Amino acid sequence: MSGVRVLHTESSAGWGGQENRTLREVRELGARGVHAAIACRPGAKLGARAREAGLEVHEVPMRGAGDLGSILALRSILKRGRFDVVSTHSSGDTLVAGLAARLLWPRPVHVRTRHLILPITHRATYTWLPDHVVAVTHALADYLASAGVPRERISVIGSGIDLDAFDPDRTPPVLRSELGLAKNALVVGTVAILRVKKGHRDLLEAVPAIVAAVPEAVFVLAGDGPQRANLEREIAARGLADRVRMIGLRHDVANVLASLDLFVLPTHEEAGGQSFLEAQAMRVPVVSTRVGGVPEMVREGETALLVPPRDPAALAEAVIALARDPHRRRRMGEAARAWVLAEHGAGRMAERMLALYERLLAERGR
Repeated sequence: MSGVRVLHTESSAGWGGQENRTLREVRELGARGVHAAIACRPGAKLGARAREAGLEVHEVPMRGAGDLGSILALRSILKRGRFDVVSTHSSGDTLVAGLAARLLWPRPVHVRTRHLILPITHRATYTWLPDHVVAVTHALADYLASAGVPRERISVIGSGIDLDAFDPDRTPPVLRSELGLAKNALVVGTVAILRVKKGHRDLLEAVPAIVAAVPEAVFVLAGDGPQRANLEREIAARGLADRVRMIGLRHDVANVLASLDLFVLPTHEEAGGQSFLEAQAMRVPVVSTRVGGVPEMVREGETALLVPPRDPAALAEAVIALARDPHRRRRMGEAARAWVLAEHGAGRMAERMLALYERLLAERGR
């Protein structure tokens, strides 16, 4: 059992794959004897879910580098909690928590995890403030190195999922009865934050071609986000309300995935994407795009079909191919579950993170 004490910080108030990974990492570290806690903004969804899980949560505004009050508050939390490591996840919390750590002696080890392939806004949050940077995929590590982060200070530690929570043999499918779908409906769905770059509009554009070839197809979009109202308007304008259901942010993601025949996410850019792992763990084959870290999250041709981004015609063709071949879907689903079991459990992720923390502390002589 480890005696390492880790404070995870997150300045995002919303909920997505980044926050999901952070919560899972804290829980799994706790199971391995690590005292792991979370600092987040007041009212953040991460804080609410962490409290539901019985975790230690501290609320700090974290408004940026000029927020002296938050810097001092985090310094106090780090000092009182005798934290050995501060693990940060967004630019805002990296700035304030990183500065807070530098006001302490001995200084906690600072690890920054990068979850997204987006332009770096504050280079100091990767080069000066943290001791080490974790990238969730090799594609993201390559981007960080190209942006000037020293390669020797980058580790790739992929996301892991709770394999007990995402167990298709113990998870009842709920959507067919909840939505009143026909027994023969072929359910195509996605679970993702509703942002432009997740490609939901590409899927809506592909729906008519898919329905023409597969009349029993219906589509379910789970998630919330800034594009929700725009997508609702587009569904209505395209006359797709009887085919596409938006079911909002769900806490029962495993139940939603258990109801799907295909998981489709035509994302335009993606560092990793835990939803791909969750779908595959539930024996659901994937159709997505060949961008960023997506090829690392699936086994192309075995558990997933990948198409070019922003190509609704190619997306429709891939969905139709799998929709018409239930035996192929079944084979891909079985292969997907086996691959995730072998490579992407949350326990393995936490063990790799803990090994990194312990190595960095040992290098400090602590």
